[in-house]
Amino acid sequence: MYNGVVVLGPTACGKTAVGVGIAARCNGEVVSADSRQVYRHLDIGSGKDLGEYTVATAAGDRLQVPYHLIDVAQLPQEYSVYDYQQDAYRALASIFQRKGLPVVVGGTGMYLDALVRGYDLVRVPTNETLRQELAGMSMDELARRLRAVRGALHNNTDLTERHRLLRAIEIAEFQVHGGEVTAADMPPRPDFRPLVFGTTFPREQLRRNITARLRSRLKEGMIQEVQAIHDSGIAWGRLERLGLEYKFVAQFLQGKIAGEDEFFFQLNRAIGQFAKRQETWFRGMERKGVKIHWLAPGTVEQRIDEAMAMMAAQGLAV
Repeated sequence: MYNGVVVLGPTACGKTAVGVGIAARCNGEVVSADSRQVYRHLDIGSGKDLGEYTVATAAGDRLQVPYHLIDVAQLPQEYSVYDYQQDAYRALASIFQRKGLPVVVGGTGMYLDALVRGYDLVRVPTNETLRQELAGMSMDELARRLRAVRGALHNNTDLTERHRLLRAIEIAEFQVHGGEVTAADMPPRPDFRPLVFGTTFPREQLRRNITARLRSRLKEGMIQEVQAIHDSGIAWGRLERLGLEYKFVAQFLQGKIAGEDEFFFQLNRAIGQFAKRQETWFRGMERKGVKIHWLAPGTVEQRIDEAMAMMAAQGLAV
């Protein structure tokens, strides 16, 4: 019934370690589902922690677990859900060809949904004429334009940032005006039937994890990382659009946030709010029919053992 695994959860819950551990025991390969880890040079702030992909074996050796869709895009490229789905389908196909077990790990809801529920995504070309027409409009005017074309909006994420709103209008207008999509535009869809695991912690523990991890990343040089990326030619606005760590560090370095204490407070709170939104997204996936098997809070090894037992019961362990 199943031929793959998904490990999802909010930020700072240890899902990468759980996913890598499963892959290490099952001839598996990890497919990352993180919207910022796709970018090169976003290392500390995105929490790539590539050392986690090297694990100790029972024999005392060190095993390098293969991973995919980390460091595949350059800033200032805007890597889309369509780009991710295309790349993920190619990664899944290659893993199946090697007789491996794909283990998708991440917390970016749109990426996970695109794979698990198989979004029908197509590449919509940039419409420069439309972009010029929209250039002088306010955010409220753009939102009204989107509603006029698309009708009721099921979520408001496209209304929060100008570049997302412009792209949403562009896609909606393309669809309304009968933009042609050929079979060649549709991504080849591998037969991916994953057993989906969720992992998280009680709210207070998750908050503590978020705070401790933020302190650790700051000690590792997260502020210096963002400064170096900007010095390489990436505009502050592009960094702010990446959200969370990159947004708040960019604002701090520009003097938009006064003082280190206020910076830490605002960023720590924003990450906690983001974790809540992630969990809300996962509940939405469940309402739409995705069965998520939530692992009991515990150590990484305990969660891996629980997942492995369930996989064995489903005939999935390799």
